[in-house]
Amino acid sequence: MIISMCELLCVTNRKLCRENFLVRIEKIAAAKPKAIILREKDLPEQAYKKLAEEVQAICRKENVLCILHGFVTAAKALNGSALHLPMQTLRKISPADRAIFSVLGASCHSSEEAAEAWRLGCTYITAGHIFDTDCKKGLPGRGAAFLKKVCGSIPIPVYAIGGINRDKISEVRQAGAAGVCIMSGAMTCENVQEYLAELQRGSKI
Repeated sequence: MIISMCELLCVTNRKLCRENFLVRIEKIAAAKPKAIILREKDLPEQAYKKLAEEVQAICRKENVLCILHGFVTAAKALNGSALHLPMQTLRKISPADRAIFSVLGASCHSSEEAAEAWRLGCTYITAGHIFDTDCKKGLPGRGAAFLKKVCGSIPIPVYAIGGINRDKISEVRQAGAAGVCIMSGAMTCENVQEYLAELQRGSKI
């Protein structure tokens, strides 16, 4: 049996890029993931806003959703339709600000946080980290059982993050996730089209 295709969210980290960051974004957008999340947490807001303008333009050209991250004011100024927030930020912003974004996501680390994010108006969440990853050295992944619990706790899409590769995608999908978040692979692979296609092949069970 072949299940529906796994949705791929590509999360950026320009520090991992081996080429010009915007060139890499162009290649990712051309490969047509579900969305690109412009994460870049180390940037101050004005620098982030400037970069976001350029990334939004690339995503519009390729008709790929650009999800801004972290900065509510910058996202509003850029007329962004999609925003991803840490839970601590989501809790602080007003219902009116939350309602601006037709796509609103949050990073969750428990089923309780997932339920809270849904109540606060999120249209999707990311859950992690699911498997061991170099990005979280020394911290074991929470595993597929954790992911299944989160997916069962809310009626909105859940995207697994952390240590995801082709061999893990079927396990993630069987736990109920709508898709996965990819960061280091998307930032460093030799051929983005082939890399994302390979991940999609891994979603077939």
